[in-house]
Amino acid sequence: MEGSHDEDEEMCSDDKLLPASTQRPAVAQVDIERARFPCCVVWTPLPIVSWLAPFIGHMGICREDGVILDFAGPNFVSVDDFAFGAVARYIQLSKQQCCFPMHLSGHSCKSGYKHTELGTSVSWDDALDSSTQHFQHKSYNLFTCNCHSFVANCLNRLSYGGSIGWNVINVATLIIFKGQWVNKMAIVRSFSPFIIVSCIGLLMAGWPFFMGLSFFSLLMIGWFLFGTYCVKSLMDC
Repeated sequence: MEGSHDEDEEMCSDDKLLPASTQRPAVAQVDIERARFPCCVVWTPLPIVSWLAPFIGHMGICREDGVILDFAGPNFVSVDDFAFGAVARYIQLSKQQCCFPMHLSGHSCKSGYKHTELGTSVSWDDALDSSTQHFQHKSYNLFTCNCHSFVANCLNRLSYGGSIGWNVINVATLIIFKGQWVNKMAIVRSFSPFIIVSCIGLLMAGWPFFMGLSFFSLLMIGWFLFGTYCVKSLMDC
């Protein structure tokens, strides 16, 4: 896809600006047919939940070879078997925006000691491996410890964008506003159930159905905002 090629070219040009001693290998290209999304955050709609709120879905993060990792159930991180179907949206991230300190004074991010305390890594895959080990001992809960929590944990270990403040809200925002669709059918697959359910609801219950649907969406958003920013212990994962 043209978008992914442009991003790859930008990342490669960024590498050329770095000294030879600090250059990192360029990120491989996305291969949609083989479901390989190197250094990407990926998303797919959830059954039933996405039918009512299409902005909610299942999320994973990919290794440098493009293999998808996703927190898919209690004590289980799935490898190369993305739960709930094929990838619908993705965003490829630049390793140049990550912090891989070899020692305490080697941080390129501003977090420094806090990043070390959280858990640092020496490579992209090393960060994902550490998060995988961590979540293999976690109970899955859609409302408190879910796939978004796993992706956020990975990005915090990477200190992606110089931040260790990644959470379920901003990783969801990242894929919603910056993610790109794999193809047109992915758009249809993501929104057609919502449209069908909405039409049936309108025919059977009228406008009160849309009021209930809006209330459900606001309730979901409100819960995650409350748990993420007001009572952080709720989302401690």
